[in-house]
Parts: sequence; structure tokens; C-alpha cells
Amino acid sequence: MSSNTNRLRKFLETKTDVEISAQPAVEDQTLDFSDVEQLLGSINTIPAPSAPVINPQAPNSATGSSVRVCWSLYSDDTVESYQLSYRPVRDGSPGTDHTESTVTVKETYCSVANLVPNTQYEFRVTAQNRAGLSPASECAVYMTAPSPPVIKSKEVRSCEEAALICWESGNLNPVDSYTVELVQAETSGASGVTESVVGIPTCESLVQLQPRQSYTIYVRALNVGGPSARTSLRFMPGLCNLTLMKMVVQRAGEGPHLHGSYFRLNEQTCHPWLTISEDGLTAVRSERKTPTREPPPSSTRFTRCVAVMGNLIPVRGRHYWEVEVDERSDYTVGVAFEDVPKQEDLGANCLSWCMRHTWASPRHKYEFLHNKMTPDIRITVAPKKIWHSLDYENSRLSFFNVDISQHLYTFSCQLHQFVHPCFSLEKPGCLKIHNGISVPKHVTFY
Repeated sequence: MSSNTNRLRKFLETKTDVEISAQPAVEDQTLDFSDVEQLLGSINTIPAPSAPVINPQAPNSATGSSVRVCWSLYSDDTVESYQLSYRPVRDGSPGTDHTESTVTVKETYCSVANLVPNTQYEFRVTAQNRAGLSPASECAVYMTAPSPPVIKSKEVRSCEEAALICWESGNLNPVDSYTVELVQAETSGASGVTESVVGIPTCESLVQLQPRQSYTIYVRALNVGGPSARTSLRFMPGLCNLTLMKMVVQRAGEGPHLHGSYFRLNEQTCHPWLTISEDGLTAVRSERKTPTREPPPSSTRFTRCVAVMGNLIPVRGRHYWEVEVDERSDYTVGVAFEDVPKQEDLGANCLSWCMRHTWASPRHKYEFLHNKMTPDIRITVAPKKIWHSLDYENSRLSFFNVDISQHLYTFSCQLHQFVHPCFSLEKPGCLKIHNGISVPKHVTFY
């Protein structure tokens, strides 16, 4: 063991020189990394994106002032942001603003706001990354939803079984169709659409109603972008919750009611000597508006008889309304077919059934005229309010004195067509219609 240790110590104490030599070929060789650098550069370089593709407009993707635009990429391009440009479709109208707007987003969709209702817009989108901007997409056309329709309150007609709703589009451009929604509520807290009438091509709709129910009726306009919005409730005096955009028809329970029939006077049938009030419920004949010459004959407007017709809803069933009269004026009230001769007096033909009053102080004369014939009836108390009951089911027209609950007369009519209320003033005076009211307890259908 000691001998081995001595030999190791002796070896370590010995001075040793180490010299490493290399071959000349190895000493002069240099490495070329250009190919590697080029390969690594090609791996790290990101190309500019390809052009996106805008998707077709999805149903109900728009409101009256906004649209949701979506697009796609058909590659694995790296995209940092998108630029969406849009402007209204050029229609050649002078003064139209076609300024292009641009928004930048990171998603493949964008909700664009502050647009014009029922208007087409052109959209293009580009994708961008640090390498540059993609080509623009093909142009896509999106459309905003329409503005809400405007109900024409003067043309709305109703009865207990139905309502005829008329409206204006409220849009400069045409819409695809309209929808009428009925919300039936047996209690004040009930809600939800219970019935819809869809695909209405024109600006009116006759909707059926159920007895003893309350309804809210909405009208919407539709196009490819979606339906128009609802508006706030606005009450119209005298029409029991008729609004410009919404009509409430209540037929039972508390609150306002719409009973009987509701109509207005049709000014297109009005004799020139009559003046119709703004609400369409009063006809006035004054001395100053009575010229010496009669107007020329007409097929739609009364020219000899100083009369006017009402626009009763075209629904068979029972209708009733009340007329306030001046007991010292000469008047005629009743019903007539639409094609009643406008050059003849009411009740002088087979197309009208009327009650006529003439006054020669102190005597009142009453006639119930049809085809110039009248029964011999004496009325001792001059009515100030005359109730009309029209019964299509039994083909009858009845008159009542409202103030004393007195039945005056009942016609048996051949109602093969729809009839309209008619009113005439033979001398200066005034007639006022009260409709959309409940049936008095004393009134029965004779």
C-alpha cells in the first residue's frame, strides 16, 4: 500500500508539457449560417390576411337604427383587427348623404348603430395584421328594420265582434308586410300575444274579437331586417284608448269600454253645404254655407239631399249608435246602402231606411221612410237623442228615444249588402254622433 502511494506522489511531482495540434484543414474551416437564418426568417414571417367574406343578413338581425353584421375567414390567417366600412345604398335621390363611415373591431361581427330605419346599407370589411391590410371583401347589403306604422285614428272602425284597423306605413321605402298582434287580458296583469295576423300586404286589417274580453292591438311593419318596434301608449279622446301605435279594445271589466259600434262621418260623401267637425262626429249646416245653386251630380257625394254617410265597419252582427239632434231643426237619420242615389232624398228609394223630422212651430212631424212610404205613427215627446239599433241577423233597424226609454219604430230590412249610417239636415242645424258606448238597459232588438 505504501509503495503505491510513493509511486503516485512521484508521478504528480514530475513536470509534464501537453501540446495539442490540429490538422490545417480543420484550423482554416468557417461555418456558413445564411441558409439557417433564411429558414428561420421564413418561419417567423406572417403574411397579410386574405379578404374576409361577409355573411348574408340573418333574419331579425336589425332594429330601426342598427344592424348586426357578421363575416368569416376561409383561411388560417393571423388577424389583429378588422375595418368595417359602410354607407347607404345609392338611390339617385338628390341631397342624399352617402358619406362612408368606418369602424375598427377585433371580432368577426359588429353592431352598427345610428342608422336610418328601413334603409339599405352597403358593407365592406378588410382584415389587418402587422404585415399589412387584406383586400376588401365583396360588397354586402344589409337593411334596417322599418319604423313603426302610424294608425289612422279617423279611419278606425269597430263593433263588438271585430275591429277594422287602418294605418300608414311610416316609411319612405316599401316594407315587405305587416303583422297585427292581439294581446288578450282577462285580468290587468295578464300579458303575452294571444293571436297574430301575419303577412298583411296592405295598410288595413279586419280582426275578430271575442265577447267579454279586453284586447291590446299592435301593428308592426316587417322587412328582411326584422319587425318594427312598438311605441309608447297615447290616448285619443273619445276613442277609449285608441293610440297612434296601439289600440286597446276593452269589452268587460273596469276602466274605459268600447261597446256598440265606432265610426266617423265620411267626408268624401258629404254635401258641400255641410261642415264636418275635426273629430268626424258632428255635421253642421249653417245659413252662410247655403249657396243658391246646387252642386253638379256625383256618384259618391250627395248633391241634392244635404246629407253625409258614416263609415260603418263591414261586419254582420249587431251595431248601435246614438244621434243627438236639435228638436227645432229638420233632419233625417237612418241607414242606406253605399250605392244609394246621391241625387235623391234619403228614404225616397228602396236603398235607404230613415226617420225624418220636420218642425213647424209648435208641431213636430215624424216619418219612417222607405221607398217614399211611411206608417202613420204619432210621437208626442220630441226626442233629443235617438238610439239606432241595427241587427243584421234579423234584418231589422230600430229607433229609440233615449231620454224616456221609448221605442219609436222598427224596420224589417232586406240587408243583402252592408249598409252605412246616413244623416241629413234639410235646414240649418246640427247633428252629433255618440258611438262606442254601452247599450242602454231598456233597449232590446225588436
